[in-house]
This record gives sequence, structure tokens and C-alpha cells, in this order.
Amino acid sequence: MRFLLTVLVFLSISTFAQKTKVNNAPKLVIGIVVDQMRPDYLSRFYNKFSEGGFKRIMHDGNVCENTFINYLPSYTGPGHTCIYTGSVPALHGIASNDWIDKLSGKPIYCTADSTVKAVGGTDRAGKMSPRNLWATTITDELRLASNFQSKVIAISLKDRASILPGGHSANAAYWMDDSSGVFMSSTFYINTLPDWVNSFNQKGLAKSYMNKDWNVINDVKTYTESTQDNNVYEGKFTGETNTSFPHETSSLKTIDIKRTPYGNSILFDFANETISKEEMGQGSTTDFLCMSLSSPDYVGHQFGPNSIEIEDTYIRLDLELAAFLNNLDDKIGAGNYTIFLTADHGVAHNPQFLLDHKIAAGFFFGSSLKTELNGMLQNVYHSNTLVRSVGENFIFLNDLSLDSVKAKRQDVINTILKQLTSHEEIQFAVDMQNIQQSVLPTQIKEMAINGYVSRRSGDILLLLNPAWLDAYAKTGTTHGTWNPYDTHIPLIWYGCGIQKGVTRRMTHMTDIAATLATLLHVQMPNACIGEPIIEVVK
Repeated sequence: MRFLLTVLVFLSISTFAQKTKVNNAPKLVIGIVVDQMRPDYLSRFYNKFSEGGFKRIMHDGNVCENTFINYLPSYTGPGHTCIYTGSVPALHGIASNDWIDKLSGKPIYCTADSTVKAVGGTDRAGKMSPRNLWATTITDELRLASNFQSKVIAISLKDRASILPGGHSANAAYWMDDSSGVFMSSTFYINTLPDWVNSFNQKGLAKSYMNKDWNVINDVKTYTESTQDNNVYEGKFTGETNTSFPHETSSLKTIDIKRTPYGNSILFDFANETISKEEMGQGSTTDFLCMSLSSPDYVGHQFGPNSIEIEDTYIRLDLELAAFLNNLDDKIGAGNYTIFLTADHGVAHNPQFLLDHKIAAGFFFGSSLKTELNGMLQNVYHSNTLVRSVGENFIFLNDLSLDSVKAKRQDVINTILKQLTSHEEIQFAVDMQNIQQSVLPTQIKEMAINGYVSRRSGDILLLLNPAWLDAYAKTGTTHGTWNPYDTHIPLIWYGCGIQKGVTRRMTHMTDIAATLATLLHVQMPNACIGEPIIEVVK
């Protein structure tokens, strides 16, 4: 009798566990990455949001208020990769958006692949794949765990923002062709575009949106969270004489939709079509849609975080999100899907804007430093090409030039480091091969080590004073540093399997994939160093 009772109890527990696992598994996971979103936008624009968009997922989901990037540099390629691998560049290999391969000496774009061909777009835009990525993604692990029955599709306007999240085994990844404004892919995934993608492209939605022109969606007087409309901190569209609304987008190229909030609109249109035509969330296993909203990054770079353009972009994005959630309720069913919303990085204020408000800041131009260093090295080594490039926080040396003058790498690095001591705007210049000997704050040293890929990263890491910008212009802004304005990101969880609440302890971008693995009951990605955010999962 005791044995029989033990067996019955065991069977009951086993059955309950199986039912719990099945009941907690969402039919569809949607990862939404908002390119260049600062977390303070959620509070700053809160009173401008509708009840059905950001407010809905914040109130009914779990908001991780202190999520940070734990590596350098904070750019789009590494950011999307970290979110989905739960790892850092030192382990997943995506050192930056672009790098110079130290063995071949060739410049490399993070998703470039000469072995594949374009599908549905121009040849140059289609030679893309995830082959430069060394690690698996959470989407790869979902595919493996389901014996490839789970469907994974990744979409974005940027190629790298769809390819890297989709991982190696995605059913498809789609991005926008920079020359025509249509969605395309590569032969890494498919040989021809599905009929529904061709039909979507033939609608000419990009041109239709641009023909609307861009004016503020509300009365311009209500945009009180932003600076005045016409100012010296913002960039202009081609043909404009000032930065004020309205912007005549109908006179721009179709592909310039990326630089307007209409880029978000067309991606949500494409996401809805993807879910419907691919029947995502309708099978017996969990499907996964990766979508990255690239337009906020383009708008932010051109106009900066204090612009009316950014405020209007997020007010419009909130409405797009609300409509998308309603569509998911209809197609998948409320409570049957899970969303996480985050960003690949933040963004800095325009330095001149800060200076005009008596806050320390400044502009730094890598091209000028390259000229200075090569001129100095010419006097010592009789070569003015020893520094190949200065950018994305690094100084890259030219190995061919080093060999030609028989210069020792370490000697050249030491000479450069000595020269850089005269630059007050450079807070730290770090010899990455000897970083452990550098006098750096522990947290920043760890971020630098996490971001260093010996074959793909530069030789000397440059860390500028806070609010100093490695800029390409004096208008607009950029990102890429260790500072909180670039590395503090939003993170909101919503839907099936999510515990409602607020998580205020520090979490990291690497924790996202680990939390998804817990939610989906699959293995963590194979280079994951993150930890599950246990407060998030029921």
C-alpha cells in the first residue's frame, strides 16, 4: 500500500509538472529591440503615451529599471548579439559594427559574407549572413530544443539587426534594401522570397508613407519635454534650411524612411504580415519573432535626444505598439504570447547642447588624431601609415606598415601612449594586450575585457572624458562609450509566463537570453554568461 501511494504521488507530481510546463509555454515570443532607446524616455514621455502601448506593458508586465550593458563598445551589432546570445564580444565574436581583421588586414562588416547572394534586393545589400557570429542565440537554442519545429523569423530595417538576433538557424531574416526600400534576404536562408513578401514589397508602402510628409502628430506647443524646434544642435534633411517641422519627406529618397518614424510604421506592418502569412504562434511549439526598430537610431543620430523629432517619434511608436498588441490579442490570443522590449544601446546628449547649459562636454574627431599620430610616428619610424584608423573607441595599427619599417608593435604602442598624455580629453588610453596592468576602475576594466576580441578589436582603447563625443559632425549625436547614457537600457517583460512587478536591482543585457531560456525551458546559448532574472518569470 505504501509503495502504491508513493507511485501515485510521483505520477501526480510528474503530471502536474508537465501540465505546468505546457501551460506556461507561450505560443509566440516577440523580441522588440528599439535601436538607441534610453530608459528615461519611458518616464520623460510617459504623460504623452496612450493607455494601450508602453503603459500597458509597463503596468501589466515587469519593468527592470536598472539594466546595463557590461562590455565595450556599445554599438548596434554587439548590442543585438549580446541580447540574443547572453554573451559578450570576447566570447561571441561580434567586436563592433565594423572591424579590421588582424590576420588579413581587411576591413570587415559584422554580417558581411561574400559566399552568399542577394534574394529580392541588390547584390551588395544581400551578401550578408551570421557567419561571423561564433556563439548560438536563444533563437538557435529554441530551434534545437524543438527539433527545428519552432519557427524563428527576424526582421529589421538594418541587416545586422535582423541577422544577428535570428542566429544561425533562423527560418528567415529580412532587412530593407538600402537602395530601394523593399525587404530582402540572402541565400544563407532562402533562395527566393515568399510570395507574401513580394506582395508586401509591391504595395510600395515606403513611398506612400514618405509622401505624407512628417509633421508633429500633436500640437507642437505640447512638446514640452524637448528643446525649441529650430536650433543649432540638430542636423537637417537634404534641401532644408532649418530643422523645424514640418519635414517634407516626400522630396527625399524612399530609403530615407529609415530616418523618420515611418520606418517604425512599415516594420510593424511587416511584422503583422509575417505573423499572419507565416502562421506564427499557431503550431504545437513556441515560435519566435525578432524585430528591431531601427528608425529611432537614425532620428536620434540626426536630431539628438532632446529634439521634438525624438519626442514625436516615441509618441508615434507608442501608438504603433498599442495597435500591434491589439493585433496579437486577435491573432494569438491575450495571454498566449510573451514580449520583451529593450534596446541595443542608449545615446549621449549633443556636446554643444551641454556646453550651452554649463555642463562639461566636448567633441573629439578621430580623423584628426590619426593625422597627428602618423605625423609624429613619421619623425620616429619614417612612416606615416603606422596608424590605420582611429574610430569606435580604438586605435588600429597597420601591420603591413609595421613590418615594412621593421617596427616593434609594443614600441609603437608605447610611443603613441606617451603622445596621448597631452590630450586632456582622453581620460584613459589602454594598451589592450596589457590591460591587466592598466590603472582603470574595476568596473570599466571588466567592460573593456568583455568587449575585447584579440583578432578583431583595435590595439589601443580610448576612453574619453564623460560627455565627450567621438563625433562625425557637430550636430546630432552618437553612442559607443561605457558611460550610463550609452549603457543604461530599458527592459520590459510582458505576457505569458511573466510575473507582474518592478525589478530595481541591477541586471545586465546578458541576462535577457538566460531569462528567456528559463521561460522557454530550453538550454542557454552556448556562450551565455548571464543569469536568469528570477523576479520576472512566474
